[in-house]
Amino acid sequence: MTPPLLWSPEAAAARDEGRPLVALESTIITHGLPHPRNLEVARAVEAAVREAGAVPATMAVMDGAIRVGLTPDDLERLAATPAVAKLSRADLAATLASGRAGATTVAATMICARLAGIEVFATGGIGGVHRGAEASWDVSADLHELARTPVTVVAAGAKAILDLPRTLEVLETLGVPVIGWRTDAFPAFWSRASGLPAPLRMDEAAAVARAHRLRGALGIEGGQLLANPIPPEAEIPAETLAPLIARAIAEAEAQGVSAKSVTPFLLGRILELTEGASLEANVALVLNNAKLAAEVAGELARI
Repeated sequence: MTPPLLWSPEAAAARDEGRPLVALESTIITHGLPHPRNLEVARAVEAAVREAGAVPATMAVMDGAIRVGLTPDDLERLAATPAVAKLSRADLAATLASGRAGATTVAATMICARLAGIEVFATGGIGGVHRGAEASWDVSADLHELARTPVTVVAAGAKAILDLPRTLEVLETLGVPVIGWRTDAFPAFWSRASGLPAPLRMDEAAAVARAHRLRGALGIEGGQLLANPIPPEAEIPAETLAPLIARAIAEAEAQGVSAKSVTPFLLGRILELTEGASLEANVALVLNNAKLAAEVAGELARI
């Protein structure tokens, strides 16, 4: 059986012409933002990729196929569809088999990008080790996907609601390169610095592209994480967020929120506690990551 890939006309043309492609996830559309803001942001992220010289390929599962790029009609339909499944490695195949609509997380988007031959993926922030994971064992599949799937992921670090020191420790154990983009500090999603050092640093997209290709040439499996700090003007300082994150986590524990519901709950509460500021910061960092991913994709195409 061959993977059920269905390419949008725009993405297929870019593939056939050898133009750079950037994969985009779809959970930000279905689980990260309310309608119709989700559609506005999805269009803006795709436009940012195009303006930076690449072609966007938003990934989603629709009508029993992996969509590699969405047409404008597909994007509108997905943004307006209620109760879309949130897909990771564990449930991607089952959802395809069932015919349900599904939105791809970081892990699932990486899998779909690999199947499509797309080497760069832009997202907001990766998942990681949740706080209290020593009791809950709640560790995102994103980390293991980075260790096995050869895709460069451009993100504003890991989500600030996570246990960032343990997330970095797991990435190191799994052999995932964590590269600070023009910074020596590991970014914390809404904040430019987490207080932790970035294990590696690169200042040129060409170097990132060469490192990606050299991993393959050396027979080293997996991808790399390019940690791109949020633009300074959009940042929410870590010291402002810390008590709000602690409050949201305490509320989640009190209400018994668990598994895939934890991250959407926490992000939703922080949105309320910051009076909308976290949403605007989220949009800014995703747009910033999309532009950088397009630059890296362009360098990979030149190589």
